[in-house]
Amino acid sequence: MTTADSAPIVPIGVNHIVLNVRNIEESHQFWTEVVGLRLVGEFRQRPGRKMWFYSGMGPHGLHHHDLALVENTNLPVPPAGWQMWDSPMAINHIAIAYPSREAWLRQLAYLQRKGVKFDRRIDHGMTHSLYLHDPNGYGVELVYELPRDVWEGDIDAALNFAEVRPHEGAELLVDRTDVPVFGTQSRPSN
Repeated sequence: MTTADSAPIVPIGVNHIVLNVRNIEESHQFWTEVVGLRLVGEFRQRPGRKMWFYSGMGPHGLHHHDLALVENTNLPVPPAGWQMWDSPMAINHIAIAYPSREAWLRQLAYLQRKGVKFDRRIDHGMTHSLYLHDPNGYGVELVYELPRDVWEGDIDAALNFAEVRPHEGAELLVDRTDVPVFGTQSRPSN
């Protein structure tokens, strides 16, 4: 065995996620009208089974799918709200990225006008984030990523930075641009 065979290959990222949902039409409405994903296909190989596929718009256009929903009417009733800690849900939350600060702020304003309930807003060291939850209790984090030079010098410190921001009213749309820059690497070298 060579040295290259002794460690896993590092992937480029998460390709897509599949969620079980109680009511696919209700979830479709959330993921398209609230989050903004596009329906790109429906699974047709098993009549009577519902599985729908959704994509965002990346730098190269639509992806085959970023999210799929599988209807399972036997799921338990979800919790009334979402919380980061002590949630009974197996998936804590899913982060959905918007292409820029301006697009993210437009999305927040759009959702606020629609009367969507927000769970919390936090400026992290690598993203600015708004949290809400879907009809099944899954947390959804809407983010825009800060420039790489803000967080790459110390990813651990950026991950541990959190400034709670207002998540309702006019203050929701105030987004600071004077963000901290994280310097030297704090994690031990391997």
